[in-house]
Amino acid sequence: MSNNSLVDHLISSGYLKTPEIIGAFKKIDRVDFVPDNLKSEAYEDAPLPIGHGQTISQPATVAFMLELLEPRAGDKILDIGFGSGWTTALMAEIVSSPVILSEAERSEAERRISSVRSFGLRPQDDNKEKGRVYAIERIPELCELGRGNMEKYEFIKKGIVECFSADGTKGLPDKAPFDKILAGASAKELPGAWKEQLKIGGRIVAPIEWSVWLFIKKSETEFEEMEHPGFAFVPLISLP
Repeated sequence: MSNNSLVDHLISSGYLKTPEIIGAFKKIDRVDFVPDNLKSEAYEDAPLPIGHGQTISQPATVAFMLELLEPRAGDKILDIGFGSGWTTALMAEIVSSPVILSEAERSEAERRISSVRSFGLRPQDDNKEKGRVYAIERIPELCELGRGNMEKYEFIKKGIVECFSADGTKGLPDKAPFDKILAGASAKELPGAWKEQLKIGGRIVAPIEWSVWLFIKKSETEFEEMEHPGFAFVPLISLP
């Protein structure tokens, strides 16, 4: 098998649908994120061990969760569970893509630039903050593993990805708020810190027990929730 055949399988199975996510799966090769002794299995639609009792998730599961998350160019995303770095790299590829403006957005941007110039000022080069993925990994050795796996893609070198060895249940308050939050480990309930650190209108995709849940933040206190049962994940563990 090849990476392209894996992508074709995920498309034909209905897991991959969105062009941006399909493009990321094609560009970010899973073989770069699995241990050397398992590279022959990199394109199987199955989880694989990466050490320390952790796994690189099944491709179909990753595709399903990313389709729910709806990552977009320019998003700031919190990734709970860096692990091998594969899912983080997929999101980094998407959020760092050029932002495509609609006709209305382009007209508004041009209007603002003209307004700034009329005062003799110089507009900033970037009208929208570049996308970032902030990843948390509680096991320091896996944080280093993921960084090494990601080197060829230069996401860390370019400042698109940062990995923190920390307690994922607490999120990253210093980097909040986030447009999206993705978790790769199963909790018994959604940590309150994640809810607080999400922007209104933002999305959280996280395993709760044996289901994948989508949470959409409607207001500071209100979330729309959708459950998708039938999944298995490693547990989300807090640091002592």
